[in-house]
Amino acid sequence: MSKPPPPSLLHLDHIFPTLNLFFFLFLLLIFSTLPPPSSAHTSSSTAASPPPQSGSLSQWLPARATYYAASDPRDSVGGACGYGDLLKAGYGQATVGLSEAMFERGQICGACFEIRCVEDLRWCIPGTSIIVTVTNFCAPNYGFTAEGGGKCNPPNKHFVLPIEVFEKIAIWKAGNMPVQYRRIKCRREGGIRFSISGSGIFISVMISNVAGAGDVTAVKIKGSRTGWLSMGRNWGQNWHINADLRNQPLSFELSSSDGITITSYNVAPKNWEFGQSFEGKQFES
Repeated sequence: MSKPPPPSLLHLDHIFPTLNLFFFLFLLLIFSTLPPPSSAHTSSSTAASPPPQSGSLSQWLPARATYYAASDPRDSVGGACGYGDLLKAGYGQATVGLSEAMFERGQICGACFEIRCVEDLRWCIPGTSIIVTVTNFCAPNYGFTAEGGGKCNPPNKHFVLPIEVFEKIAIWKAGNMPVQYRRIKCRREGGIRFSISGSGIFISVMISNVAGAGDVTAVKIKGSRTGWLSMGRNWGQNWHINADLRNQPLSFELSSSDGITITSYNVAPKNWEFGQSFEGKQFES
């Protein structure tokens, strides 16, 4: 009869297999938590993409629209953007006034929108849309609530259209219609127009016929004896400056809301006069 192994050896025979198992599990845990090896392919595929541009041209948003009937030819003259006679300015009847929530204190003057009628099969003309230019402002009426008659009160997004334009997307009896809109690029014939008015050292320039974004966010003017001078927005797309620029050819630098800047050199000749209009370079549409 064989002797049993010493107690110390019996103890080690039981421990060694257990230690090996624990060591294997420990190694497995360590390797499973390590990050995968990096490579050029992995880095490029996980690189951050550029942020999307604001004001997407393809995104349709909800609003409402009403119309006004032009009972007098003077209804097409004037407006909060300063374009004067809209027919002579080249905008025609395809124009719109915006509620306060959209007007941006006049910065959006000249921008273009596509509008379509929705959600009302009784009044909408299916498959139609219109393209209009912002030329006016629909003032709020705080005698009414936004839901109870104050159609242009904040936060309502509202379009006021000439009836001739409204009837291209809906029957006139519809009245206050739900619509969808989206911002689009403007297409214009010819160059940007600079109409100069004022007196002495006060110069006011009305800027119209702007393609691309259609609006103007910053203006600089330069004479042949000056550097670039920043102009201030007077109202709408009327810009002004106090500077003696007489007897100097005038150049202009314009920026639009999409971040594009365009420079037109020597737009007005040395002998320019107040009351004259000139054309400069044009944004791409």
